[in-house]
Amino acid sequence: MTLTTTTEVIPFRVDVDGVARVGGTRVTLDTVLASFESGATAEEIAQQYPSLELSDIYYVIGYYLRRPSEVAAYLRQREAEAQAVRDENGSRFDPQGIRDRLLSRRANPER
Repeated sequence: MTLTTTTEVIPFRVDVDGVARVGGTRVTLDTVLASFESGATAEEIAQQYPSLELSDIYYVIGYYLRRPSEVAAYLRQREAEAQAVRDENGSRFDPQGIRDRLLSRRANPER
């Protein structure tokens, strides 16, 4: 038997919003790596996200382990973007008194 070497494509793509998704799924790179960093094995991640191929999970973890600084920069960028959205939502929708307003609406449905 002869083994051949090939160049494999890492199974993730970056969508129009700049979000890296694993394989042909909607599962984000962030999600897979968060599970891995929490101690989950590739097999456990595959059980959590059945749309993912086990081999794709291994490829993505390998990519992360080979390029930790690049992936860390991407994850920091994603976290900054998420924080900006949270801040914007907080300024647009005042969270103060929301419980009281909701309870008031429940008590007075005709309003």
